[in-house]
Amino acid sequence: MEITPGALLQTINSPADLKQLPREKLHQVCDELRQYIIDVVSVHGGHFAASLGVVELTVALHYIFNTPYDQLVWDVGHQAYGHKILTGRRDNFITNRKYNGLSGFPKRSESEYDAFGVGHSSTSISAALGMAMAAKYKGETDRKCVAIIGDGAMTAGLAFEGLNHAGVADTDLLIVLNDNCMSIDPNVGALKEYLTDITTSPTYNKIKDDVWNLLGKLPVGKNFSRAMAHKLTEGLKGMVSNYANLFESLKLRYFGPIDGHNVTKLVDTLKDLREIPGPKLLHIITVKGKGYALAEKDQTKWHAPGLFDKITGEIQKKKFDLPQPPKYQDVFGYTIIELAEKNEKIFGITPAMPSGSSLKFMMEKMPHRAFDVGIAEQHAVTLSAGMATQGMKVFCNIYSSFMQRAYDQVIHDVAIQKLPVIFCLDRAGLVGDDGPTHHGAYDIAYMRCIPNMIVSAPMNESELRNLMYTAQLETTCHPFVIRYPRGEGVMPEWRTEMKEIRIGTGRKLKEGQDIAILSFGHPGNFAASAIRDLKNDGLNVGHYDMRFAKPLDEELLHDALSKYEKIITVEDGTVVGGFGSAVLEFMNQHGYKNELKILGIPDRVVEHGIPKELHRECGYDAEAIRQAVLKMMRDKVNTTTAILQ
Repeated sequence: MEITPGALLQTINSPADLKQLPREKLHQVCDELRQYIIDVVSVHGGHFAASLGVVELTVALHYIFNTPYDQLVWDVGHQAYGHKILTGRRDNFITNRKYNGLSGFPKRSESEYDAFGVGHSSTSISAALGMAMAAKYKGETDRKCVAIIGDGAMTAGLAFEGLNHAGVADTDLLIVLNDNCMSIDPNVGALKEYLTDITTSPTYNKIKDDVWNLLGKLPVGKNFSRAMAHKLTEGLKGMVSNYANLFESLKLRYFGPIDGHNVTKLVDTLKDLREIPGPKLLHIITVKGKGYALAEKDQTKWHAPGLFDKITGEIQKKKFDLPQPPKYQDVFGYTIIELAEKNEKIFGITPAMPSGSSLKFMMEKMPHRAFDVGIAEQHAVTLSAGMATQGMKVFCNIYSSFMQRAYDQVIHDVAIQKLPVIFCLDRAGLVGDDGPTHHGAYDIAYMRCIPNMIVSAPMNESELRNLMYTAQLETTCHPFVIRYPRGEGVMPEWRTEMKEIRIGTGRKLKEGQDIAILSFGHPGNFAASAIRDLKNDGLNVGHYDMRFAKPLDEELLHDALSKYEKIITVEDGTVVGGFGSAVLEFMNQHGYKNELKILGIPDRVVEHGIPKELHRECGYDAEAIRQAVLKMMRDKVNTTTAILQ
């Protein structure tokens, strides 16, 4: 299906083309840009609502600022589709998030207009401040640095660290606070209430607009107007609002709030702010999903809806004749409720991902025992630790790649104190379209090296339930990691009776000859499929589901290493320091000399694509496992083939 951009948008191949347009044409550009995003995403998929909400801001920024010389830093990057389209990637935008196509996020290697690579939240202020400080040092007094951050991302500690420094760094930094009351799920916490108070103060906003308009009519010099504006607005804020002082107290000039969907107002405001030196913050109000009614109404659902009919709004779903396995996240979401109904000490905590983790089910049913703490992974971990000191069994559900932000807290606040916090690491392994910023590649390695830590992974839904059950028992007194992948499992009938698993024990799934596969987690299913295919190659392969990377099942390892000369390990994590490395360490410790091959995520940055494509590329899908076995057993395979001939 060919998707044609609007008449004006077709002429814009760079921001230089945009700047040639008269100001009165910008409304049309915004309309065409918004429609093009709707057209492409409905057919090809991707993040949706966030980019619709900043169309006017995107156009205004590129119209006023001299990009790429001026630096635009988009926080997270979900909202950067309009930015990509206006900066030379319009015709290639249909490849967005596809294998070997455009990244779903700003990426420095992709375009000179992508000033900073992003994917995780709350980095924009610190990064843009670093750029502004470097520009000042180099004497680039005309270079402007802009951070565009949402109110959801503003809840993270890193954002406040950046704000705190920006106020005293004496740089020409502009922070645009895009306030839409959303991250992926609705925002929570005191900052949300604070911003709402600012935006809903009719007295403050009316007087502020009146003063702004008055100053624009004064026949005085620019410098005098600015000085006068500063004094008047300072007094104004003190008179009518107690809430505009947070940013001002950090020595940031505060402007706003203004309508983020009025492109001409944005252009005029940004033009003025471009000439005002020093650190400043512009507060704009937008609607996530603006211009697509269904997305405006249900912003969480339309954050990344997949393919949909843009006319009817019907989201395309695969239809199956037979029952399908559930997503691992949903198994977690329903299982924690089952456990909590029997164990009053169980709590659930997630940093801003109640829908993505499925903790929303517990939040709806047990709102006093399940909490979304906002984009605050460090806080989530230490909060869990605090509750654990009081005897609570806390399931702290954080995406694997997001947990990287709270590593110090895991070590310092949980592991050293031997607190039995249960870390459920969702999106472990290769996640697909979101690419390298979101791949859960490192958690096995970074958790395995921490003393007192239990590191586990289920091969299927039943095993996930059993591990969750085991983790919440009173007899489990160590921090407990349960990692599982994004997407579906393998068991349509998944509501199995939960049983305790003795910590540090695996399962022998199949006896074999000559060669065995030791798998960890969901890739055990790839191994099982490969083993079935290998029967046709005349090979009988042993299979062990190890379940724990720490502590290892030493009895099972002795069994495998004493019976099989050749061993293959399979994991959905980095091969550097992961499960395979743990097996090698065990072999070295006990003097084993077996031939061992480690399959997993290679020691390089893996780009985006659907999981099947990435598993194949990284060499640990079923066919890759089969080929690894055949290569290691080529002598036997060749001998068998000769006999048969």
